Amino acid sequence: RSLHGRVNYEDEFYSVDLPIFAIHGNHDDPTRDGGTEMLAALDLLSISNFVNYFGRQDEVDKVEVSPILLRKGSTNVALYGMGSMRDERLNRMWQGKKVRFLRPENVNSPLDGTNDEDEANNGQENTWFNIFALHQNRDTGRGAKNCVHESMIPEWMDLVVWGHEHECRIVPDESLVGTFRITQPGSSVATSLVQGEAVRKHIGLLDIRGCQFRLKPIPLSMVRAFATGEVSLGRGNAMNAEDELDPDDPKVEENMMEYLSAHVSRLIDDAREQGKI
Repeated sequence: RSLHGRVNYEDEFYSVDLPIFAIHGNHDDPTRDGGTEMLAALDLLSISNFVNYFGRQDEVDKVEVSPILLRKGSTNVALYGMGSMRDERLNRMWQGKKVRFLRPENVNSPLDGTNDEDEANNGQENTWFNIFALHQNRDTGRGAKNCVHESMIPEWMDLVVWGHEHECRIVPDESLVGTFRITQPGSSVATSLVQGEAVRKHIGLLDIRGCQFRLKPIPLSMVRAFATGEVSLGRGNAMNAEDELDPDDPKVEENMMEYLSAHVSRLIDDAREQGKI
């Protein structure tokens, strides 16, 4: 919740052309230092009215996610946010049904009117486009208790913006639940030497009209290109027969260096080509 009690663009003493809503990640988790006073880097930006910081949870034994309600014309957007928490603790709370989402009562209610997810909109058509932004591990083999499963997310969500994972999968995929879609923007720069970081980095421009949406991927042009490759030169392991090296050849080291130099040159060319818009 904003320390000012309002979003920054409604403050008459500030001129905000592009409002920014942000949740914290695992590197700026307010609880990471274990102190009595929880402070995130976003708190400093929020108190200065530079961003609208939301999705912070002040209780350690339960989570209550309240939406930011936005209206423009006939389009109504409910923006939910959940800042990063320790995955094991969050998973345990979700399994124990201690994670609660509030929903708007109906489209004609005041913008601050919310209700519990099990009680709101009974028998009514959902007239809100629901977006959920979170920063947690996905279920990609890290362990069943060390991530958020897609089945845990409420089925009535329309779009989930999944942070923390570094691979860019900006085009929305259908969830395993099948009722909402997931976009994973990924990291804006390569931070580790893994295959997922070699995927072209993008941001997304989201258009919403009513309950329909379109996300346009926009490639980042100022990111240093990164390419990875794999070679196996042993007999029977090389992809092509001509790539195999004979260990008994007296020039095997020279041939290996020549082959690897050519392979690296191809990767450099690929990276340069990837960097073009």
